[in-house]
Amino acid sequence: MDRFIIGDKVIYPTQGIGIIEDVQDENLYGEHFHIYHLRIRANNTLIMVPSANTEEIGIRKLIPEEKIKKVYAFMRKGNVKVSKNWKGRYREHVELMKTGSILDIALVFKSLYFLDLKKPLSFREKKMMEKAKDMVVSELSEVSENSLDDIEKIVLENLSVCFKAIKSYLEA
Repeated sequence: MDRFIIGDKVIYPTQGIGIIEDVQDENLYGEHFHIYHLRIRANNTLIMVPSANTEEIGIRKLIPEEKIKKVYAFMRKGNVKVSKNWKGRYREHVELMKTGSILDIALVFKSLYFLDLKKPLSFREKKMMEKAKDMVVSELSEVSENSLDDIEKIVLENLSVCFKAIKSYLEA
């Protein structure tokens, strides 16, 4: 049973939104493979993925519209635990990004946003924070059919509610 069909929009972990352009059956070395041809929207790259590997890679359909409020609530509420060990924190964030889960990616963005309020981020962490933000914003924009700018504004407003006390403390 196929998980995806031509035209499905999916999330490819660490890459963002992609569209299934084609589904082909191929025989390689005497084995039969069902191959998805996936076009990554951000850089127009075509990736061919055997259907048996999609779960292992973390490729998934976009979240349903009713889960958008859950993402905003997650951004708005709760504390963030950030490891002081840069290498451990970076490794943990890379693993979260690889899952492809919007809440894991949102956690990476939220953690790095919080850390950025306290001290300047390293180049790698700034880059990861931007990637996580872009992935969250682009998926929410696609699902809600609102502009990227509008969604980014909403996400940042939710984060500012979460970190309001910390931000005012740091500014004082």
